[in-house]
Amino acid sequence: MPADSSKTYTPNGIPIDFRAIPWSSRLVNDYCHNFNQLRDFYLADPQQTDSWKTAIDARRANPINPKVGEIVAQQLRDRGAPDPAISNAKKLLDSKSVAIATGQQAGLFGGPLFTILKALTVIKLARQVSTDHDIPVVPIFWIDAEDHDLDEISSCQFLDANMNLSAVTIPFDEHQGTTAAAIRLNSSISEALAQLTAELQPTEFTSEIEKALRTAYAPGTRLVEAFARWLDTLLGKYGLVTYDASDSRTKSIVKPVFAKELETLGRTSKLAAASGLAMQSKGYSAQVSPALDTTALFWIDSQRKPIRIGTSGFLIDGQPVSAEHIRTEVEEKPEHFSPNVLLRPLIQDVLFPTIAYVAGPHELAYLGQLKEIYDSFGVPMPLIYPRASITIVDSPTVKFLDRNNIDFVTLQAHDDAALNTLLSEQLPDEINAAVIALSQNISDQLSNIKLAVPDIDPTLEGTVKSTQGRMDKELRHLKTKIIQASKRRHETLRRQFFRARSISFPGGSPQERSIGSIYFLNRYGEASIDRLLEQLPLAAGKHWLVKI
Repeated sequence: MPADSSKTYTPNGIPIDFRAIPWSSRLVNDYCHNFNQLRDFYLADPQQTDSWKTAIDARRANPINPKVGEIVAQQLRDRGAPDPAISNAKKLLDSKSVAIATGQQAGLFGGPLFTILKALTVIKLARQVSTDHDIPVVPIFWIDAEDHDLDEISSCQFLDANMNLSAVTIPFDEHQGTTAAAIRLNSSISEALAQLTAELQPTEFTSEIEKALRTAYAPGTRLVEAFARWLDTLLGKYGLVTYDASDSRTKSIVKPVFAKELETLGRTSKLAAASGLAMQSKGYSAQVSPALDTTALFWIDSQRKPIRIGTSGFLIDGQPVSAEHIRTEVEEKPEHFSPNVLLRPLIQDVLFPTIAYVAGPHELAYLGQLKEIYDSFGVPMPLIYPRASITIVDSPTVKFLDRNNIDFVTLQAHDDAALNTLLSEQLPDEINAAVIALSQNISDQLSNIKLAVPDIDPTLEGTVKSTQGRMDKELRHLKTKIIQASKRRHETLRRQFFRARSISFPGGSPQERSIGSIYFLNRYGEASIDRLLEQLPLAAGKHWLVKI
């Protein structure tokens, strides 16, 4: 079990401090445990009660366009989303309502586990803030539908029936730069589903999950819509409002943001770059390093093309466009514009009354570069709340770690070091003691010889040293042989170790980043979402081992 957890079992699971896990960055650790170090880059510390009142007051002083609620509710109705989601969308028509948002690309079959964790964090946090402050809080999932990194969303990884990391991929024939929103599923989606169900371990839930997936991911459906339908299926009943950001009806509402970005000629990029340098001066890494000759907008016509600043106007795909023409396009055809990573959060917070955004580790870092950009557009910056971070483990894994006193994080290394340590501890005490004693005895005796030989022949001192090195090497080789024999003898222990490692760190990466939520839905059924929502810890700064 993790050394820092002191085997602390709670109703939520087993906590591990972020500072004890090697994949957590210094910025994330300080944000959760030493916020004053980062105060200059964010609105306020979300772990302080007063911060929430600050965010709520700021949002109420900047109400949103009421058309947003109507558009989003209609979007949900068109998809056949559950009533609780539609009911929450209608709350956006009430000026007293606020929102807590998160977002992600439209990952295949729901994407990695962390996508669902972000959504569940939003749902649970919205409920908590609503209770604490007696206000309506709408949980929103923003689908980054105009993202064009298709490689990132074309695959879904999972553990197969033999606990090996596997993946299904759908081929995209579209040109580079094509947005996810422009893609419609074809027959390859049926082939991917067939492969997925063939390779997953069959369970009592497999046919039910396959049927639900085939309904959401039907050939002819837009990829983004399929993803939205899947989130509606899993999370709409909890009131999650899933928003497809490619909806052209909301683009007219954010025209003033597009226009201002074009008028300020690269100011957004310069502000982000300056904040990045300020972060670096404090010893953190800048997540975004924007080119200073570019706006924070793309031109979009199924493909996204950056809008750069030219000598007399702008450049789109290398072609000059006059400032007058592009401003006319903003006014008349705002659907042709799409924000980049620097402006997307502001567009979200112009459309929705966002008081907090639930962020993953990389988002947390780049959002810290946007505070001055929010100020420059006069948009209230929301609190940034770290998403829940968990590894889902079963009882056999927990028992194995506990019984053998194994530090969870040592499972990440995909070599035999942790296994060898474990097996060494299984050796009979007399063998281990004998090897240690022999090594020490050889070292002591050769030290005596090393002290005596200079009087006979000083050149022999090097020979003694090299002899000691060879003998140490032979002893290590002997111990390795013994351990290898122990491995064969302790095959059950070895299988348990590899099983725990496969579940916790598939392919050497943290589980929440490397395998899709579909693996757990197949194994535990849709009821696992209920249990996860109930158990999900909101406390920031910890990674949790959770049994569902």
